[in-house]
Amino acid sequence: MAKGYSELPHELVSAANGVEYAYRDTRGGEGSVPLVLLQHFRGNLDNWDPALIDALASARRVLTFDNAGVGGSSGTTPDTIEQMARDAIAFLVAMEFNQVDLLGFSIGSFVAQQIALVRPDIIRRLVLASSAPQGAASMNGWAPEVIGAVGTREGSPQGYLSVFFAPSASSKQAGQEALRRMFARTEDRDQVTTWATREAQYDAVCTWGIPDHALLQRLSAIDMPVFVANGDSDPMILPHYSYLLAGLIPHAQVKIYPDAAHGFLFQHHAEFAADVNAFLTGAVKHPQEPARTRMPTCGL
Repeated sequence: MAKGYSELPHELVSAANGVEYAYRDTRGGEGSVPLVLLQHFRGNLDNWDPALIDALASARRVLTFDNAGVGGSSGTTPDTIEQMARDAIAFLVAMEFNQVDLLGFSIGSFVAQQIALVRPDIIRRLVLASSAPQGAASMNGWAPEVIGAVGTREGSPQGYLSVFFAPSASSKQAGQEALRRMFARTEDRDQVTTWATREAQYDAVCTWGIPDHALLQRLSAIDMPVFVANGDSDPMILPHYSYLLAGLIPHAQVKIYPDAAHGFLFQHHAEFAADVNAFLTGAVKHPQEPARTRMPTCGL
């Protein structure tokens, strides 16, 4: 019987760049292209919702990993998205993957875009969750209330919930349930990310967000199918950027999930996993987008 994500062993692989990468591997889905996940700001292996990973793994092999200098991986966390992408590629090569499907979440989605540009042959299909393109206006750093909630030395469940879930009672309850699932694992947990990782990742985020309209043109080179998704109330990376991103990528589709924020993929884990699996199999070309209650503004 296949193990759930909460029971997967902590594994290590050595790459040519000298980094020993920590990862977890569901090892299912014989014959399917592996789905590799890139984590959010300050996140490690235990910050993935097991319910989401298990739902994704029902149809394919799924891997999560810590990029260089993050969590249980060795090395130093770089302060540019470009180097993070190179380090992620080194992991994929060390795993001897000729081609993967890639799901990038938040800062992981920035890294995924860069991989798609510099090593397009390794990606079959691409999922960008809570994402924005490089050089977009008003992306040079996050709003004070956001960085104050998730960027302090001592994080809190309350701060996490305020950014990753919407203000409604239903979304907050979903957030509490997601946190319980994430902390259900009590043994062989990943190392907590350091302050040095936080500083390097935020420097990378701010550099990525320096306004430069010329950089937006890069996205026209992404030629594989892309699924862009977000929550309708994300205060960290506003849904406006999902539409901008999808409009700049030739073969992209977009879906905004209702009553949800930055962690929409944990709140709507069953629906999002079904949408992702349908997209990756090519069964659905355009997932139906639910009605939105408002059109977000583009400023942070």
